[in-house]
Amino acid sequence: MRAVFKQNAFIKFVFTAGLIYLLLYFIYQFVIKRYTYYDQKFIGSIINAVDFLLQTFGYKTFTVLQDRDYQVIGIDGSNGVWIGSNCNAITLFSLFTVFIIAYPGKLKDKLWYIPTGIIIIHILNILRVIALVLIAYHYPQYLNFNHTYTFTFLVYSFIFLLWMVWVNKFSGKLNQSKHENK
Repeated sequence: MRAVFKQNAFIKFVFTAGLIYLLLYFIYQFVIKRYTYYDQKFIGSIINAVDFLLQTFGYKTFTVLQDRDYQVIGIDGSNGVWIGSNCNAITLFSLFTVFIIAYPGKLKDKLWYIPTGIIIIHILNILRVIALVLIAYHYPQYLNFNHTYTFTFLVYSFIFLLWMVWVNKFSGKLNQSKHENK
């Protein structure tokens, strides 16, 4: 079993990524979410950013900020969009981070690529919430579909794209195999 693990890079990646993700998941679920307000503060920062940007573009907005129950951002005349802990992208940050940590590459590259990727994912999530607020205002009948399918697909595809950039440009695996073939 140990030989298979050492020889098969894919099995090693899946095992390492799974273990790290499981560890981060438990820390998030049983420490951060349970004993801190980090989740809610982060949701509040997303709502503030969305609110600022929508108002910058001339929309009259409303927000409902509460400690642990729910938080809403919307355009006056709509029901708004509820933002829960599953919508704050923290699990997406973790998923992206795990992919980069578990895949080969130089530590110095990981130390700048991970924060850069997290910032990009955060900006993408803010844009996603803005789009959902606009859909809730202009086309509320399409909100559920776009939330569940369209934006889920787009966000996960973007994270996959970031990972592919890592694999192809920074991991060193392709360069290493090119040198081995010469």
